[in-house]
Amino acid sequence: MHRSSSFKRLSSGATTLLAALAMAVGASTAYAETHSAPSNQDWLQIVEQAKGETVYFNAWGGSQEINEYLRWAARELQSRYSVTLKHVKVADIAETTQRLLAEKTADKNQNGSVDLVWINGENFRSMKQNELLYGPFVSSLPNWEYVDKRLPVDVDFTEPTEGLEAPWGVGQLVYIHDTKQLNNPPKNFPELLSLAKAYPGQFSYPQPPEFHGSSFLKAALIALTDNPERLSAPIDTTKQADVFQNTTAPLWAYLDQLHPVAWKQGKQFPSGSPQTIQLLDDRQLLMAITFNPNAANAAIENGKLPDTAQAYSFDQGALSNIHFLAIPWNSSAKAGAKVAINFLLSPEAQMRKADTRIWGDPSVLKEAALPAGERGFALFKPISEPHPSWQIALEQEWQKRYGH
Repeated sequence: MHRSSSFKRLSSGATTLLAALAMAVGASTAYAETHSAPSNQDWLQIVEQAKGETVYFNAWGGSQEINEYLRWAARELQSRYSVTLKHVKVADIAETTQRLLAEKTADKNQNGSVDLVWINGENFRSMKQNELLYGPFVSSLPNWEYVDKRLPVDVDFTEPTEGLEAPWGVGQLVYIHDTKQLNNPPKNFPELLSLAKAYPGQFSYPQPPEFHGSSFLKAALIALTDNPERLSAPIDTTKQADVFQNTTAPLWAYLDQLHPVAWKQGKQFPSGSPQTIQLLDDRQLLMAITFNPNAANAAIENGKLPDTAQAYSFDQGALSNIHFLAIPWNSSAKAGAKVAINFLLSPEAQMRKADTRIWGDPSVLKEAALPAGERGFALFKPISEPHPSWQIALEQEWQKRYGH
């Protein structure tokens, strides 16, 4: 089988991402500058306290590669630290947010059902606003020193993290096509609509509120709206209905044309990115959607796509963000969760995660912390995420219009 290079050097796109996203960090970088790493003795006490703890880790369970990576991490944590990591597979972390809200309402401030959670965006904003998170804790992690602070590791979809979540990886919304099947893929949303009309039934996107589907909506809105600058500010549809409708009208007009020529005539949508990749491999779709710029290489390595597949972004760039790890306020295994996060931030774990033969998720560490100065990813031109309130509003409106 053809094997692509497992690691790619920092590209000009990555440099652009570092510069563009670093501007969004703002004053919150003061947190990283004023909180020093713990003493070795402090960390040794945490490691000792973690022994024997079971950490229930709520994370998306829709990828075999990610699930296998977490099984490896669980084995390492058990053998090295006597910490048991249990992957609780969820379809949408919003489910976890609701569970934690219910526990908060019931005053269950100890022995919570979740010890570690993989989040970003609206879920982080909701957990932070409702005081569902433990911390700040990030500066207590020895491996925090290896994190590349040029990345926006202190903001999450414009929301300051304030040490309540640790960065884990870099995500970008990109498309995968088979160059033998589609050698001139669309470069923007109007061209995508033209392609869908020319080849009915051969394009689709995951159904919101699935993460990739919601990301597709946001990217399309950024490209199509007459007021893209409005998306960086919060939106309250109960008070700003006219603003929301005026801003999003071009998106709904676009989807009204796209859905009738989409896969299953827009009456059914893929369950997530893995299904779009499978449909691409089966030649039912001309394009797949992923939030991992290395996903095509990973799929080739795992035999899920031919070696003629490749990832690319539209000319406008790729919607980009950091994904994070956090600890709920009522976790009964906070020490174990810290040990788990610190291990997942180690150069060993980050390089394994970036290996396209294993997962292919980009590292958040400095190049100097990685072997031979390899970062482990190449990035596309970035587009910043809208304010998280727009995601909820878009998902709700999408359901009203197209939910079945």
